[in-house]
Amino acid sequence: MSERHPAHASAALAGTADPIKRPILSVRHLTTEFIPPRGMQGKSARALEDVSFDVMPGQTVGLVGESGCGKTTTLMSVMRLLPSTGRIINGQVNFKGRDLLAIDERQMRKVRWREMAIVFQGAMNALNPVMKIGDQIREGILLHDMLDREAAEERVGELLEMVGIPRARRDQYPHQYSGGMRQRAMIAMALACSPDVLFADEPTTALDVMIQAQVLELLRDIQKALGLAIVLVTHDLGVVAEVCDSVVVMYGGKVAEYGNADQIYNHPQHPYTQRLLASFPDVNTPTAQLTSIPGTPPRLTDLPAGCRFHPRCDARVAKCSEVSPPLITISEGHFAACYLCHGQEAHF
Repeated sequence: MSERHPAHASAALAGTADPIKRPILSVRHLTTEFIPPRGMQGKSARALEDVSFDVMPGQTVGLVGESGCGKTTTLMSVMRLLPSTGRIINGQVNFKGRDLLAIDERQMRKVRWREMAIVFQGAMNALNPVMKIGDQIREGILLHDMLDREAAEERVGELLEMVGIPRARRDQYPHQYSGGMRQRAMIAMALACSPDVLFADEPTTALDVMIQAQVLELLRDIQKALGLAIVLVTHDLGVVAEVCDSVVVMYGGKVAEYGNADQIYNHPQHPYTQRLLASFPDVNTPTAQLTSIPGTPPRLTDLPAGCRFHPRCDARVAKCSEVSPPLITISEGHFAACYLCHGQEAHF
């Protein structure tokens, strides 16, 4: 990857955040599990454990890792949109000075869409196939009493134009839109109530390369115009290198490494981050041989003792299979959970 110098470095989680520019969102020790559906036997699945990170105003934070590592569950936990089998058993989600895990559902409904919104993965499945696009966007505006019906109609047109869709197509249905247009419509819907934080769950999945680039450019333009903070879930390290300021590398439901994009890409510390980067092509070294990570991610119902990556790690030591390593402060704003890293334990 080419060297990057992000505009915003992640605030150090150990309490050294800029006293003037504080995080708009701070996730601390978030732990989530899924229990078997009623009437079914089986083990609980620990989907997240002790997840912590910060989101600064106007910053883009990328959540990366293999499928099943907890990226989407992190978003659903923060938004409190877990299914009935999911439950948050520990942690705090501090958003603009209040803990979202301590408020009731009625209060939380006022936060969703008005203050934080989400672009779900798979736009075709997320959109109602029997409702016109304009009606779906307007519904959220009216539901939150943002505007009257006439003003809401005008707002729908403005939002569609903002994401590059002509107003005249507001009365069309999702199946009449291309994949890229459906994704743009989802972004317009998420922006309907002018949130401060936008969560984007794999926003470029199933889109061709040109459309992916257009969607990412759209997100950048909207962020610059509106001052949004964005949390982006993706498995595409190229997307992360292009648009993210900070990166949270997740593995087995835990944070393996966390830092600004320059630190993660040019000075990775955790063996998992190093192997993940080595498995991704770099346009600057096109002849470099790609390597794969041996083995498979752990089952969440049968997690290994110690470091969750140790069964696949060729740098493991005896302690790795016994005790889970804490996050170590590598440098200011850069953390890794590995016994091979040198530094002091991070205190949140």
